[in-house]
Amino acid sequence: MNATIDTEVCIVGAGPVGGALACRLAADGIATAVVDRAALPPMEHPDFDGRAYAIAAGSRRLLELAGLWDRLPDEPCAIRDIRVTDGRLGRRPSPLRLDFASRDLDPPEGEEAAFGWMVEARALRVALNRTLHEHPSLHLFAPAEARVTRAPEGAEVAVAGGPTIRCRLVIAAEGRNSPLRDAAGIPVTRFPYRQAGIVCAIAHEHPHHGLALEHFLPAGPFAQLPMTGQPGMPNVSAIVWTERASAARALIDLPDVPFAQAVAQRLGPHLGGLRLVGRRWLYPLGALHAHRYTAERLALVGDAAHGIHPIAGQGLNLGFRDAAALAGLIAEAVWNGGDPGSAEVLTRYQRARRPDNLLMLAATDALDRLFSNDLPPVRLARDLGLAAVDRLPGLKRLFMRQAMGLPVL
Repeated sequence: MNATIDTEVCIVGAGPVGGALACRLAADGIATAVVDRAALPPMEHPDFDGRAYAIAAGSRRLLELAGLWDRLPDEPCAIRDIRVTDGRLGRRPSPLRLDFASRDLDPPEGEEAAFGWMVEARALRVALNRTLHEHPSLHLFAPAEARVTRAPEGAEVAVAGGPTIRCRLVIAAEGRNSPLRDAAGIPVTRFPYRQAGIVCAIAHEHPHHGLALEHFLPAGPFAQLPMTGQPGMPNVSAIVWTERASAARALIDLPDVPFAQAVAQRLGPHLGGLRLVGRRWLYPLGALHAHRYTAERLALVGDAAHGIHPIAGQGLNLGFRDAAALAGLIAEAVWNGGDPGSAEVLTRYQRARRPDNLLMLAATDALDRLFSNDLPPVRLARDLGLAAVDRLPGLKRLFMRQAMGLPVL
């Protein structure tokens, strides 16, 4: 097959960020091609990826405009309240804590008061696959290998065994080890954490009432995130548990009952008895940041541009903010007869996104270093800090809006 396809944009990588960006552009009628080296249907299987995403309010808007939100196969679970606590394993936690309540939010008329919504990775993949395959403005090639050639006048993406895609902008959305980023010679700074994240789901006795818990322990944060119930299991939560890498490997190998006991020891009694649902996953943790987000006819989005510690659950939301900003700039250029891959558009994209991403990288790195220790003076300072923020409505509101992906001013 030696055909040539002309599009405005070619996105390499059909993960959540690249896929959502492609669907958003297609919804605006912008001719878009997507190439991914992996087959997409297997990603819908529950055993492929155990993660659940905390979708912030700003990210939900992107998914709605992309036509994905209404295609989610399962009802997302609203995060109505957030509780942040500090403790030491096996000892009584500090009575000082930070609570965020949905009653303090001021959502637009007709919209639900929530900090975000929990969505399974599998559910988002189902919505993405349906839309990517069915949208008339999209050309999808997966699994497929691609060779990218960029030049001042445009770019070509040669699909192995398929057509050549001529476009004006290539978007790298292949993840933290982005080949396109490396080929463009864009340096990356990496931050190893020597930690690993354990991800699983639990069924529990008492309802969670939409409460998300972030409990800081010396080895790293332990989070319980509310999920939509399942037949026979009305009360379900996701667990994201950060541990030192060596300890995490030992924990992941425990039989189900002692593993559930270890979860209960960290979670506390507020959800009653619990049991493990399904399998467990182990993810090594680290952060990175690309020194620039663009090159000639190339833009980086999501994990290709930045990766942060999961301590605040904002990694994917930052990628969705990249996608929303870039989609707006591309649409503006195309509708005005301009060039979506021009240096001006790329400069505006980097200017729009890099400060926000750097701020979140610095904040999550500082939070991990502050809370992942048990030194008494540091512990006292952070407990007082939690209590102080809890009593300052203006500062709490700033934190809430930042977490929701909304303007802070």
